[in-house]
Amino acid sequence: MTYSCFAGSWLPRRTRTEAHPKARLSFFIFGLINNGISIGFSPPSTPKGIIAFCNIAPSMAAKVCWPYILKGRIRYAKRLSFSSGLGELTFLQLSTTYVPTSIAGTVLLSYFASGTGAAGLVGAFLWWEVRGLGVRIGVGMSSIMPLIIPLTYYFLLPSASAFLYSTTPSAYEDMLSPPQPITSLPGTVSPGPKRGIALSANDKWRLVKPLLPKYMAPLFCFEYTINQGIGPTLLYPVPSAEGHWLLSKIIHTVRDYYPLWQLVYQATVFLSRSSISLGFPALPTRLLPLPAIVQFGILLTLSYESAFGFFGEESESMNIFLGICGGLAYVNVFYRINHEPPDPNTSNDIEQRRQEREFKIGSIGFADSTGILLASILAVPTEIDLCRAQMRRGKMLCKGL
Repeated sequence: MTYSCFAGSWLPRRTRTEAHPKARLSFFIFGLINNGISIGFSPPSTPKGIIAFCNIAPSMAAKVCWPYILKGRIRYAKRLSFSSGLGELTFLQLSTTYVPTSIAGTVLLSYFASGTGAAGLVGAFLWWEVRGLGVRIGVGMSSIMPLIIPLTYYFLLPSASAFLYSTTPSAYEDMLSPPQPITSLPGTVSPGPKRGIALSANDKWRLVKPLLPKYMAPLFCFEYTINQGIGPTLLYPVPSAEGHWLLSKIIHTVRDYYPLWQLVYQATVFLSRSSISLGFPALPTRLLPLPAIVQFGILLTLSYESAFGFFGEESESMNIFLGICGGLAYVNVFYRINHEPPDPNTSNDIEQRRQEREFKIGSIGFADSTGILLASILAVPTEIDLCRAQMRRGKMLCKGL
């Protein structure tokens, strides 16, 4: 076994190599469990937007308030009991404590994004498989899942010191990466030159202003309005074996269309959120708004299809592009923010730079939640109006639900 000494830290090379798969798996599990391998049950007559609103409102409150009211260092171990909005915020910020940036931004963050995509896929699959078991069994199956997060954090996730200078650091990474004790807990940052430093309100506003058009706007996606307001109204007669031999094996009642829609959508979200971890290049910063633009075109097209009819069952194929765009927007925005160099106008204090990185990645999370919340509000009247438009032209399938 060989050893390497950088910045006063003696670490076995084998230790650093073995830490990579453990860290990847840990952040994948964080994304998988935090976003919920949950099973959705609701009466067919309940608009999906109401369910989404009740789910996302507390999450948005955490994402909007927490980064701005928090002062000083983040106590990651104390935040493990929180999931959803605050949990996502915690794990995104936790990724910034690992250096170099090639570890934090490319490896850990991309695997966390992949886990969030897998959560939707696994949840949709479970929904499809256990719909007949009822609410009690379905909820009971998912209630033990959050216990996996602290077990992963304490027993699987390597400490940040295991990655110190596993590659040659860039100039600004070297400024962010002072020596850390090998015995530190996962996510523990070493003391900088100043231990009592905390970002002020002016500091946070200075940091967040340039992020609004560059990173937050692309996260205001239209996919959630489509999923919750338009998707439930894309109903067609049960396909016959003669005309649709494959679809007829999956769709047995009209109610099977929306679970199938969700399964296809979540599968493409998983693949697109895993794009960077699979080795595909990240989108250039100038193209970050592109997925949202494509989604807007899909929204207009599917709204017309639902209200007036044009494509028929073939419109379901647009769900593939919807999921791809949604997943690409998420993973690429957080990838790019994690690769931003420090503000050259700030002081050279290491602890302040660490807190700035944590704040920036945490501050943009509310844009995604705001998009979901607005979509859930718009989805309720959208679903009702589209159903009425179908009934006016004699299509009564949505009323039958």
